[in-house]
Amino acid sequence: MAEAKSGRDIIRGLLDPASIGRRARVEGWVRTRRTGKDFTFLEVNDGSSLANLQVVADASLPGYSEIPHITTGSSVIVSGTIVESQGKGQAVEMQAEVVTAVQTAAPDFPLQKKRHGFEFLREISHLRVRSNTFGAVFRVRNAMFFIVHEYFQKRGFICLQAPVITASDAEGAGEMFRVTTLDSERGSGSPGGGDGAGGGEDFFGRKASLTVSGQLEAEIFAHAFHDVYSFGPTFRAENSNTSRHAAEFWMIEPEMAFCDLAGNRRLAEDFIKTIVAGTLERCGADMAFFDQRIEPGLLDKLDRLLASDFETVTYTEAVAMLEASGENFEYPVGWGLDLQSEHERYLTEKKIGRPTFVIDYPKEIKAFYMRLNDDGRTVAAMDLLVPGVGEIIGGSQREEREDALRARMAEMQIPLDEYWWYLELRKYGSVPHSGFGLGFDRALMYFTGMSNIRDVVPFPRTPGHVEF
Repeated sequence: MAEAKSGRDIIRGLLDPASIGRRARVEGWVRTRRTGKDFTFLEVNDGSSLANLQVVADASLPGYSEIPHITTGSSVIVSGTIVESQGKGQAVEMQAEVVTAVQTAAPDFPLQKKRHGFEFLREISHLRVRSNTFGAVFRVRNAMFFIVHEYFQKRGFICLQAPVITASDAEGAGEMFRVTTLDSERGSGSPGGGDGAGGGEDFFGRKASLTVSGQLEAEIFAHAFHDVYSFGPTFRAENSNTSRHAAEFWMIEPEMAFCDLAGNRRLAEDFIKTIVAGTLERCGADMAFFDQRIEPGLLDKLDRLLASDFETVTYTEAVAMLEASGENFEYPVGWGLDLQSEHERYLTEKKIGRPTFVIDYPKEIKAFYMRLNDDGRTVAAMDLLVPGVGEIIGGSQREEREDALRARMAEMQIPLDEYWWYLELRKYGSVPHSGFGLGFDRALMYFTGMSNIRDVVPFPRTPGHVEF
């Protein structure tokens, strides 16, 4: 029986018929209230499960006259006995002995018993977590968070807390948030003051930004601990208002020494399957809710992923499939062009029919740190594509050869002096190493069927929105 340290009982642990006859004490919030002539029904939820605990308060209770005035959203503490329910919809209910209204919510509490649109709920992020959908989203998010750490810890990976403030642009896209103490209007800051040209007078003495990836730092740790991972917030100053973009999001980034691209793919496939299986096991009721209310067929989709042997094709093979498809794509297809979501979904949903790794991309469309293949045209990159979404994981084997890395950085006009430490890793015991990144929030969208990233992030940060 689940019980918190405060002595309260967790509602999730009381809903089984095995609880019948047990005296319990619950603390939570009223979802609905129904009042009859001689009794009141309260549906109480404490966030531990999708289901509420029905509390039956008899008119003979001391202080009963206040109970029919308890409003939706009110906080309560209830003590009583768990009994077999006489009504439909639940196996058990609580026969109340004491009902205490901690705070009676104002009657204009916005989450009344009706359907609310997601757009409206985003405007009340401080309250939306008390709704069925968002309670389920964030319980699944919590379970996934635990499963991620459990997966790597069981396999001997070291967890790296990569810095949030950095001077390195791991993606090379330049879409980074500036970190500064300088006053943008007066051109002064602390310490030092001055105009801050080039960042020299700024807090760190140079230009600093919020990180877009913990990968480069993870490579440092992989050269000491072999297998490492970072799991934390990352940021992109990309002025995009699509349903898949947010300015702040969480990334899972393992990095493995003595590992090539094939080993990287094996880990990625095992990792994604483990997260899916663990989420289905630990959040069965919530996942069934998403299957019924959000994305019909979700559970079948995830079961098919678990049963699939992931395919691997080269970028060149993928482009040939697309060119021969006869499909009228919105975006052009051709060797040297990046694959778009519509291309990725065609490959996984119509052509191949299962999750697919696309490997060996043209070097011109990939980052500077990816290992150059022997053909001189492609790099040892990989993207994992899944039906219904497209890319869900991106990774590569890193360039471990100093001369090749220097040449690639010079070709892309990346200042070598700013990455002196990254180059030095290639001088002192460098080894083949690989890693990948999985956007935690986008993975959560895929696992739950939620279609907008704003609805899987507790407090989404998007252009023009930084409330809460």
